[in-house]
Order: sequence, then structure tokens, then C-alpha cells
Amino acid sequence: MIWIIVCKDKVGSLPRRMAVIEDHRKYLSTNPIKTLVSGPLTDFDGETMNGSFFMVEADEITEIHTFQKNDPLYHADVWEDIIISPFKKRVDNLSN
Repeated sequence: MIWIIVCKDKVGSLPRRMAVIEDHRKYLSTNPIKTLVSGPLTDFDGETMNGSFFMVEADEITEIHTFQKNDPLYHADVWEDIIISPFKKRVDNLSN
């Protein structure tokens, strides 16, 4: 099953995010879950990070929770809101 995970950062958490960003990237490089698409959410400047987006494959939501709880950004208390939702793909223009 495909899942969407959207994590919005707490106000003022950019310094905490930047302090662990390399650990976060290192964690993701271990492929703790099958990631289809991921990247930071940004302010309107397109540069300043203010959240995280993941499209992943997992059989159960418990896999998502484990993935999240092991992420250095989670441990750094960066995220204010986390939305996890199953996703049914109908259009995919990225694969063309």
C-alpha cells in the first residue's frame, strides 16, 4: 500500500532541524522503509525548510510509526503536525 506522510515543523524549529539534518539524511540512506518520493516542504521562497514529505510503501501503519519514531527529526522534536494517510494513485506524471 502507498502512504503519504506530511510533517509540518513547529514554529521556530529550523535551528533544531538543521542541527540534525545530516543525521536525518543518513537515516534515510539506510532505507528504513521503501520510499517512493521524499523531500522537504519549504516556505514560499522555495528554500527555507519547514516540514517533510514522504510517499512510501508499507503493508501496515505500524511500519510508518516505526519509521517516524526512528527519524532524528522526530527525536529533535521538530515536527508539530504529522499526517499519515493511505493513498490511491490515479495519475503519475513523474514516471513518464
